[in-house]
Amino acid sequence: MAEVIIPETITVHLGRPNTPAENVTVEFTEYIKNVASNEIYPTWPENAIRANITAQISFALNRIYTEYYRSRGYDFDITDNTSIDQNYVHGGEVYENISQITDEIFNNYLVRTGSVEPLYAQFCDGYLTSCRGLSQWGTVELANRGFSPLDILRYYYGDNITMVYNAPVGENTQSYPGVALRRGSFGDDVLTIKRELNRISQNYPAIPKIGSLTGVYDLETENAVKKFQQIFSLDSDGIVGKATWYKIKMIYASVKRLSEITGEGLALSEVEKRYTRELSLGARGADVEALQYYLAFLGYFYPDLPPIPVTGYFGTLTRDAVYTFQANRGMPVTGIVDANVFMRIEQAYQNAVRDLPPNYRSAIGEPYPGRFIVEGDRGDDVRLIQRYLNDAAKLYPDIPAVTVDGIFGAKTKNAVTVFQRVLGIEQNGAVGPVEWAELVKIGNNL
Repeated sequence: MAEVIIPETITVHLGRPNTPAENVTVEFTEYIKNVASNEIYPTWPENAIRANITAQISFALNRIYTEYYRSRGYDFDITDNTSIDQNYVHGGEVYENISQITDEIFNNYLVRTGSVEPLYAQFCDGYLTSCRGLSQWGTVELANRGFSPLDILRYYYGDNITMVYNAPVGENTQSYPGVALRRGSFGDDVLTIKRELNRISQNYPAIPKIGSLTGVYDLETENAVKKFQQIFSLDSDGIVGKATWYKIKMIYASVKRLSEITGEGLALSEVEKRYTRELSLGARGADVEALQYYLAFLGYFYPDLPPIPVTGYFGTLTRDAVYTFQANRGMPVTGIVDANVFMRIEQAYQNAVRDLPPNYRSAIGEPYPGRFIVEGDRGDDVRLIQRYLNDAAKLYPDIPAVTVDGIFGAKTKNAVTVFQRVLGIEQNGAVGPVEWAELVKIGNNL
């Protein structure tokens, strides 16, 4: 869960969730126009119409944002069943004034103050049915009394309701990253899973708390995932594949009651991204160092790529290398590295490492294995890290010496953390591309 995007389309199941029925994918604006034309009357006061349409937009966005149905294994976003969702009539008539108002406000929605998820704006007609939310016929009376659309909405949902205006529009994409997360994975998706598991553990205390809220999928995270999988009858492998990802999403939304009108709410701090930011001219930091490491390594095999130093500063040399990479791959030549460009560069690096002849290693140093090395890992990569950490300890006395046994235990993690403090980067106790490049440079005196 992250920024709220107004989807270009929405997929509607024409029936109850668990019954066989057709799924139709329609433009989001057309869906709202259809719902509004079937839920309310075009002859109502305009402020009542606007209040109702805003509630309908928020309701639909809540279903999409929380992945209410997709996290339960369905392949649609919402149903046309009025007992649980909204009244959509496929191919139904749309009234002109409702269409015009929807085109004007389709990317406005409701939130509670301090929360980011679209409000689960429950509503009912107010005559035949009643609920804790908005009364559709009641909005007419309030509009006739001079209430503004926002005043009407606050009358029903509370004074802590605010409106988000002009939200961005984009594709309706699922949250699953497309690849399984496991020990050694890194990024905002890992951080999201950690946050959500920690919140779930308040309701399911058998799930161990994850103390290190970084983007590294470490041993703590693996253990928490395994326990979650055990509790919810999933294959307990400690890997967050698609089934585990969406089960976590479903339970997280459930314990926070995100699809209830009185839900706990989702604070900005719970969804903010920490790692997938754009890198461009003038940027500094560990992300830039990782980018430069990948590009510098690729320069051994692609003569068009200009050689660049690993400095952590995105200067003109780094920009020119990005230009070249983008041009060679048929990508827009912007010199800007967003998440997609970074992924393409990282994938090219991993392909180069996989095809690397053994005799190249002595010339360019041991290549980064393409995943974070973390506590619990074993093998030659860990043994190499331990040997190079001991070399680094000769330069930096604060770094404690470790036993070169190929087992990444607590002492190795502590030494890595101290090394990260020396480098001035995030102290997560894991060896990523930045730490690897520095250790290899020290160990091989490159």
